[in-house]
Amino acid sequence: MRALIFLTLLFPLAAAPLARSVTSRVEPRLATWLMASGALLLAGTSCGALGLLVLSELARTPWLARVGDWSSSIVADGGLPGGWTSLIAGVLLGAALLAAATFAVRRGRALAGARRHARELPGHGELVVTEDKCADAYAVPGRPGRIVVSAGMLDALDERGRAALLAHERAHLRARHHWFTGVARLAAAANPMVRPLADAVEFTVERWADEEAAAAVGDRRLVAQAIASAAIAAKTTRPRRAVLATLGAVLPGGGPAALSRRLRNRPEDPLRDAGPVPRRVAALLAPAPRPGLPALTVSVLFLGLAVLCAVKAADHLQDLISFAHAVSE
Repeated sequence: MRALIFLTLLFPLAAAPLARSVTSRVEPRLATWLMASGALLLAGTSCGALGLLVLSELARTPWLARVGDWSSSIVADGGLPGGWTSLIAGVLLGAALLAAATFAVRRGRALAGARRHARELPGHGELVVTEDKCADAYAVPGRPGRIVVSAGMLDALDERGRAALLAHERAHLRARHHWFTGVARLAAAANPMVRPLADAVEFTVERWADEEAAAAVGDRRLVAQAIASAAIAAKTTRPRRAVLATLGAVLPGGGPAALSRRLRNRPEDPLRDAGPVPRRVAALLAPAPRPGLPALTVSVLFLGLAVLCAVKAADHLQDLISFAHAVSE
């Protein structure tokens, strides 16, 4: 049991290489589902393993053994981790639960604020155009969701670019991307080791929306140009958003000029240190992504192994307590 628990606690260390592999090899929609689920599974199993360490210490205390009617000596001889290990596990588990609860409350308030903001926006249609000269565009989740685009952003794009931008934002609303990012961030709050997966999910939801926009307008290069132009305009004017629970059309990290510099200076791996926007532009200039079944299969097997180790450890503790209960009768 001890080995299974500690192995379960080590699985989240693979979050960074897992995120890199899935992001680069798996189609964005599948990658988002996989990494959001993976972050939740790794955080959940690691917190569960900490819980097992705490329960193993409680199970051998005489007072709880009397209440549960099992032999505390049998449990103590079952090869469970020591008291100090369980104490540290209890502190870590408490901190994880507190961090997760704090994040959940803040996220809930942010989503409630976003829905109020969506209701308070002028008009009743999906699209809201503001008079702001700063270039900005984002989707506000709600019932119904709204798309907010500033006059500055519309001025920065031509008619076809605007169509690509709106298709991107509609994809965010239609697929409810804020739930994927919220779940991944909740997992990262509980276990900071899975933060690379949460960061990757925020990138892949943008890539997912990019691919949806490319399919809607029928031109991948057009969407790439719209993203680059919007990024340049947004970086120049630097808008400030009042609503936190929004899904942006562009992310910081450069534009076509930055991408061009990286292509010149790093021909062997031009996008290794690139920001989100150059990577999105480069992906749209390449052929449509394939599902990436080999990487998907390996990742699913890895996550399944993490869950299996946690379940086996829990089963071992349950079997030990059942045996101790049978001996005491």
